[in-house]
Amino acid sequence: MADPLLKVENLQAWYGESHILHGVGIEVREGEVVTLLGRNGAGKTTTLRSIMGLVGRRSGSVRFEGREMIDARSDRIARAGIALCPEERGIFASLDVTENLLLPPVVRPGGMDLEAIYTLFPNLKERARSPGTKLSGGEQQMLAIARILRTGARLLMLDEPTEGLAPVIVQQIGRTIREIKQRGFTVLLVEQNFRFAQTVADRHYVMEHGRVVDAVSNAELASSMDRLHEYLGV
Repeated sequence: MADPLLKVENLQAWYGESHILHGVGIEVREGEVVTLLGRNGAGKTTTLRSIMGLVGRRSGSVRFEGREMIDARSDRIARAGIALCPEERGIFASLDVTENLLLPPVVRPGGMDLEAIYTLFPNLKERARSPGTKLSGGEQQMLAIARILRTGARLLMLDEPTEGLAPVIVQQIGRTIREIKQRGFTVLLVEQNFRFAQTVADRHYVMEHGRVVDAVSNAELASSMDRLHEYLGV
């Protein structure tokens, strides 16, 4: 079996004096959608930020395409082909949709051009000249995902993409994730909505108190529901 696209081992992370992650280990293979599940405060978002080099201090191992990234700055990690779509979305309010899409640099070949993005997100094409402040929450989330598809990043990390969105928009985000997987992108997804996660992911890691406490494939879900209910309250 080929080496993982992303391999994280014994990842420790701190914010100031607060020790948040305690030996996290995960693997993501090329073309997979993998979720990090867990309650609030479990360390899911910190795991994404640590992979991206956006925490105060980290140690352990983060290997991407076989290269060690634990000592790399976040800009080098981004140029290597990892992109983070944060929960707060980071839309620039003073820029319109097209300007937001064109803002991040292309870091490597293989990204989607504007025409392909607008085909995938017809809502955004209709709002191409609308400023970020005029977009709905669902449109902002679509724009945040679309923006990193243009960069050519091989690994897309999505932090709570369905948070606060109406069910019809959640379904649309799910279709988008399945479509970008078919296009060859790899996704690491932080999600509290387990029912949504199971419709898009190949495998799931469960986190508690800054540790990975379980790993379940979609094929094992039926036999693992009692454990997952205990972890997640689903």
